[in-house]
Amino acid sequence: MIKSLRGMNDILSEDYKRFTYFINTATKVAQRYGFHFIETPLLEETALFKRSVGESSDIVGKEMYQFIDKGQNDVCLRPEGTAGVVRAFIQKKLDKAGGAHRFFYHGSMFRYERPQKGRLRQFHQFGVESFGVNSVYEDVTMIMMVSDILKELGIGYRLQLNSLGDNNCMPDYRNKLVKFVKECEDDICEDCVRRLDTNPIRVLDCKNDKCQTIYDGAPKLLNNLCDSCDDDFSSLKKILQNNGIEYEIDTNLVRGLDYYSKTAFEFVSDNIGSQSAIAGGGRYDKLVEFLDGRPTPAVGFAIGIERLMELIVMPETSRDGYYIGAMDEEAVDLVMSLAHKKRKTDKVTIDYKAKNFKNHIKAADKICAKYFCIIGSNEMKDGNMIIKDLQNKTEIIIKQEEF
Repeated sequence: MIKSLRGMNDILSEDYKRFTYFINTATKVAQRYGFHFIETPLLEETALFKRSVGESSDIVGKEMYQFIDKGQNDVCLRPEGTAGVVRAFIQKKLDKAGGAHRFFYHGSMFRYERPQKGRLRQFHQFGVESFGVNSVYEDVTMIMMVSDILKELGIGYRLQLNSLGDNNCMPDYRNKLVKFVKECEDDICEDCVRRLDTNPIRVLDCKNDKCQTIYDGAPKLLNNLCDSCDDDFSSLKKILQNNGIEYEIDTNLVRGLDYYSKTAFEFVSDNIGSQSAIAGGGRYDKLVEFLDGRPTPAVGFAIGIERLMELIVMPETSRDGYYIGAMDEEAVDLVMSLAHKKRKTDKVTIDYKAKNFKNHIKAADKICAKYFCIIGSNEMKDGNMIIKDLQNKTEIIIKQEEF
């Protein structure tokens, strides 16, 4: 038997209900904030992610589904959403249009990593990207939006914050960090040794317990910010406090991608095991320029949907739509015609086989229909139909034309 590939799951039944409930909830919240939907391709040039995510990242170095296509193009399945949205933003010349541009998206991402609970090789993200707004208030807006989405889903969280500085303060801090790490080079993992030559800040993101213990004594970026970055981070914290959003400072929070600067944030849950991050993002003011667009401030976030599935508090299921059944074979054609007309305004489910009353009402109950409609030989003769309201436990008989 052919099975799905490892780390690539089907979404059926109850998972589908949770998945669509998440998408609908997150979409509703993003639209409340004035964001608009964007769709980008699953397949992109590999160079897009090498230049944006960064060759020092595990995503580019180890995890991309990369191949040469039939036109000899070096392509890959997208491992994350931001780079594709930035590419579209530049390609559509929106970087030259000026003003604010705000997008949200959802879809599949692909990373070849070890599958585990909540972490798959094909997974789904909901993301938001904002371009053209150079204000810490927009950073707060991103955090507020994630908070609103999680609250509407009934998911508890802890918010962690850090600042990654900018080109004024990052170089000096990087030098201090490299000096510290090189003194411990014999004791750190191979990945951290490699990162020292590519993007040393990423060592702070290492998941090796021994490395994390060593980095507890490393210089802290928050103590090395320039005045501008320090003022921005202070403003960020103050606005969050004024709006009742609690947070923690995590000086080792650098995110897993190379394009972040200044604000970085993660929402974490204590209910999903060691891989506790459920959403994250930050500011990436240089990325549009890195990809050959005009310099444009930008900030965004992404939520891993599979990470949340078990945490979502589903609303009580309400009955919905009609079920129409035939008790005699000669009534099946009539049921089909009635359903076709009724579907212009309502959800209708039918059964193509004649069944007795008991079996039909079981089927209606199984799909949680609100109305149960039945037609037998008597109803065929009289032009009537029986309609039971399964929610209010009432019953009426009406003409088929009225229905």
